[in-house]
Amino acid sequence: MSRDALIVGGGPAGAAAAIWLARAGWPVTLWEKERHPAHKICGEFLSWEAQTWLARLGLDLEALGAVSIEKLRLVTATRSAVSGLGFVARSVTRRALDAALLEIAMQAGADVQRGISAREVKPDGAVVASTTLVRPANLLLATGKHDLRGIGRPGEGTLNGQLGFKAYFRLTPAERSALSGHVELILFQGGYAGLQMVERDAANLCFLVSPERWKRLGGDFTALLADLSAEVPHLGQRLAGAVPLLDRPLAISGVPYGFLHRPVKGVAEPGWRLGDQAAVIPSFTGDGMSLALHSARLATEALLTGAGQGAYYRRLAKDAGGAVRRAAWLQRRSDDGLWRDRVAAVLALAPGLMRVGVGFTRLGRGAVGRALAV
Repeated sequence: MSRDALIVGGGPAGAAAAIWLARAGWPVTLWEKERHPAHKICGEFLSWEAQTWLARLGLDLEALGAVSIEKLRLVTATRSAVSGLGFVARSVTRRALDAALLEIAMQAGADVQRGISAREVKPDGAVVASTTLVRPANLLLATGKHDLRGIGRPGEGTLNGQLGFKAYFRLTPAERSALSGHVELILFQGGYAGLQMVERDAANLCFLVSPERWKRLGGDFTALLADLSAEVPHLGQRLAGAVPLLDRPLAISGVPYGFLHRPVKGVAEPGWRLGDQAAVIPSFTGDGMSLALHSARLATEALLTGAGQGAYYRRLAKDAGGAVRRAAWLQRRSDDGLWRDRVAAVLALAPGLMRVGVGFTRLGRGAVGRALAV
């Protein structure tokens, strides 16, 4: 096997794969479409699993100003419940995190090329970019939520009908204090939101809504926030007097939540899928970055040992398949308003059950431990 690789995408999965392959002595080229560090649509929640992998990669979260999160607050239109997470999570902007990981990749010897946007993958594995066409010996696809032409993910059976938005706010001192140390999962009709602090006293609001709601409000983001706040007064309280920190929100559509790649037996694929290209767990779990890093470790190990794509995808399905299916089931159920209220009522009386739910949609210590051991 030729020992060189092209990685398309410079998020956590792509950067981690570049670091591990470069440290093993492989010639690695990484294409990142953004010329400069940029914000990405992401809840920016780093679970203990994600922190474990980041520590292995040599990333110093303290130096990036990451904040600590110890509690989960579940909020509906009429109720709220708070519970400890069972671990100390961290939160930091993707702009800071991705830039730091790419710097580590360059230090490891990877050739990180910014401003190159891949457009298509041909059946023979050739990658068409804005300015070039290459046929890498080993192609790793780490383009996150965005598909490339020729190797897209099927949307059948997934939860791909919602619109995603992300914005940063400067909350009032009282609301910032109330949110500090918490990640808030806010459920509403047709979607949900995550709200938490990140570095520099900014609050990240990342949420999914139905296209129908967006259209009904004329495609106006301010009107959308007002409508959500009217349905869930808790959100309105958090955002009262808040100052937007971005000129306009980030937006995305068509993300196949619940997707888990299963290759066709006997059919060779032109590239290895990492992160959201391999498995898309619903965002409310806060395990997306953990899963991205985990997939990068499993894929690079399979490459380095010659185990092959089939072994990689089987291992990923074993480690993450259950969590992805359970999370997708919960997301489908959460659209039922009566179900939401009943769950919130039970959790308000027995908040410790939320900690069980947190573990219900995670990779788990066994999966991480096995991957660390190789």
